[in-house]
Amino acid sequence: MQVSDSSSRILAGLLEARTGQQLTMSRRWRIETALAALMRERGIPNLDELITVLVMGREPSLATQVVEALLNNETYFFRDRSPFDLLSKHALPLLAKRRASSKRIRIWSAGCSTGQETYSLAMLFAEDSATWNGWTIDILGTDVSSTVIDRARHGTYSHFEVQRGLGINQTIRWFEEHDGGWRAVEALRKPVRFQVHNLLEPPPHPRDFDIVLCRNVLLYLNAEKKALAFERLASAMASDGWLMLGAGETVIGQTRKLMADSKARGLYRLTSEANDSSAETELRTAQRA
Repeated sequence: MQVSDSSSRILAGLLEARTGQQLTMSRRWRIETALAALMRERGIPNLDELITVLVMGREPSLATQVVEALLNNETYFFRDRSPFDLLSKHALPLLAKRRASSKRIRIWSAGCSTGQETYSLAMLFAEDSATWNGWTIDILGTDVSSTVIDRARHGTYSHFEVQRGLGINQTIRWFEEHDGGWRAVEALRKPVRFQVHNLLEPPPHPRDFDIVLCRNVLLYLNAEKKALAFERLASAMASDGWLMLGAGETVIGQTRKLMADSKARGLYRLTSEANDSSAETELRTAQRA
């Protein structure tokens, strides 16, 4: 199956229109592999026929399936372990002190794919029950793909998937064999919830998240949409909250709302400008009410 330039452009346009993500030239090699299974399932013989069906709009659900197939859903438990160490050794101990009166922490995993990052976060709390006993921990995982969110909600993974990032002791402790796979135990699923959400839309809970993770998602956005994404992420954070990005991502030169945390390399916090702007917005809202 060869992919012509015109077909690539149509598919790239569809992906960007639906998700904001770009299908750059360096990623177009994935088209054949990503769409092969869908075309077999739909009985579509070649890419030209697929494009024809899409353009004619005869099957609206097909466009959604194509977009979801083109998304990069690569993830695994405790991916790039050091970010989780940073959270457990720096951010979470500070939050334990800052939120001691409310005993509530809310975390947003944006672009969570099939949920491994979200359940990894839940494990950080579950494995330190002495500290977090009596706390309300709310971990929200979101993704633009309904297919991966459905998988994340069920919390069942293949043997290969649990082996990626988890040791045998963690697997046995936090997962149960279920229908040929391994399902997260109730204690791990309890603080976690999932919903379909596009990062470019307003956040699920403005100004309410103590930690926001958005790792390896912004890589696929153009400059304009990346700036909008940073606006959305900043507007989701509590005034003293943190943002964590992927290793190859940064806020430098991208936004005036966020800056690196000088005490924790790899974490970002709101600038005074962002907090001042938020305070003004809240005051205007209160006055209108």
